Amino acid sequence: MRDPVRHTVFQWGLFRGAFLAILGVAAGISASSPAAAQARDRLTLCQTLEPPILDPTAGAAAAIREVTYDNIFEGLVAFDRDGRIVPRLAERHEVSADGLTWRFFLRRDARFHDGAPFTAADVKFSFERALAPDSKNTQKWIFEPIAAIATPAPDRVEITLKRYTADFLEGLAWGDAVILSEASAARAATEPVGTGPYRFGRWMRGDRLVLERNPAWWGGTPPIREAILRFISDPQAQVAALLAGDCDAHTNIGAQEAVAQLRADPRLVVAIGRTEGETIVAMNNARPPLDDLRVRRAIAMAIDRNLVNEGAISGFGTPIGSHFSPNHPAYLDLTKETPFDPRAAKALLAEAGHPNGFTLALRLPPPAYARRGGEIVAAMLKEIGITARIEPMEWPQWLERVFRNKDYDLTIVAHVEPMDLNIYAREDYYFGYSSPAVKTALAAAKSARSEAERKAAFEAAQRQIAKDQVNVFLFMLPKITVARKGLEGLWPHSPIPAAPIRDLRWN
Repeated sequence: MRDPVRHTVFQWGLFRGAFLAILGVAAGISASSPAAAQARDRLTLCQTLEPPILDPTAGAAAAIREVTYDNIFEGLVAFDRDGRIVPRLAERHEVSADGLTWRFFLRRDARFHDGAPFTAADVKFSFERALAPDSKNTQKWIFEPIAAIATPAPDRVEITLKRYTADFLEGLAWGDAVILSEASAARAATEPVGTGPYRFGRWMRGDRLVLERNPAWWGGTPPIREAILRFISDPQAQVAALLAGDCDAHTNIGAQEAVAQLRADPRLVVAIGRTEGETIVAMNNARPPLDDLRVRRAIAMAIDRNLVNEGAISGFGTPIGSHFSPNHPAYLDLTKETPFDPRAAKALLAEAGHPNGFTLALRLPPPAYARRGGEIVAAMLKEIGITARIEPMEWPQWLERVFRNKDYDLTIVAHVEPMDLNIYAREDYYFGYSSPAVKTALAAAKSARSEAERKAAFEAAQRQIAKDQVNVFLFMLPKITVARKGLEGLWPHSPIPAAPIRDLRWN
């Protein structure tokens, strides 16, 4: 009997070969390129997803931060390309011995794009806005420990915490903690005004967004005068645009199967790096029959993560067994906790009262890894009697229906923020999961005074999440960057969703 799952992957392999052959012809007839002809102070940077809005403090989509982080907006501190926390709008900071008082000494030469000076009042406004009851900030955990914010001078902010919080500074480096001014915050979704090296130019929805160099940026003059961010979601179109010269670089292509073809092109450079993107089959733990651990475990045991890795992203992912990055020293390899075993999965379903299976809604966002992975996962679940009804969705629809309203059974998505294990302690999160043990472990991580204590707490949380089989943990999403030769400064890895332009230059 033919294996339908492997047949699905085999069919994709045939398509891939034919597609790459076509690309080879396309590359051969491209004698010149628009990107190659443009000025050396301009850049066309292609990205997979278009942000729904441009205010990173009011939306969950990682694409918002990919466009705005360290480009339009800045925080007091930031992550650099290696994941280290570095100064931005705060030149330096001090923290009291008990860890409860943080003093930030602000840059005096930073100004917003509209000419207004950046001061301590802007920090106070931004953080209090994030803490407000009507706040749309999706990372309120960053600000929740704050008890009071004082501004003793225009260039100084003092923040008092309710309790010691080990990851407070780390949270301030996230894109959700950037600084806005009260005068422009209400328009930030469509007309963002920040302090960063690039200011908003124009946005042609569905196609591109233009960023212009900020001549008054405190950090000097970035080499790139104008950056055109093009949004190309289709993986084949991404490759075609690179080969035709319509993109100077793509920050993370979705057509991983085209890597060999792109590497063979002497005009291009391909870099394969790491992200913080835990890619999962998310399950609605609050909705029957997924509220039964046996059913969740059966689904996990029916999915061969190695085959999904190969079929969805050409094997470039790193398998994971819980929601934690292998890049972190506290990572535990739990991939063997739920082995691929369709026979045992069927037995678990029967034990849970579903010998004939059932039907689930598998709602998929646009990225290629999700759409391709969804086809393979659905074929695997069919083998144990579960019908996964695939429903493709665009990002705004997915964010509204799945993420906000929890109207789904299964979905596939990569959680790309660093150290985002804390989502498993949120009562209202879209997983519908609640565990006192996980909350205790994550609270211990936040209050830990040593790295050893923090590591132990993270390990306890990872084990409990794997034991509860909250989701099906697939792999860490790779970062595959393709750039035209001569373009320097691109981040090889993604410690945070970001594509900073200020360090890019043509050699």
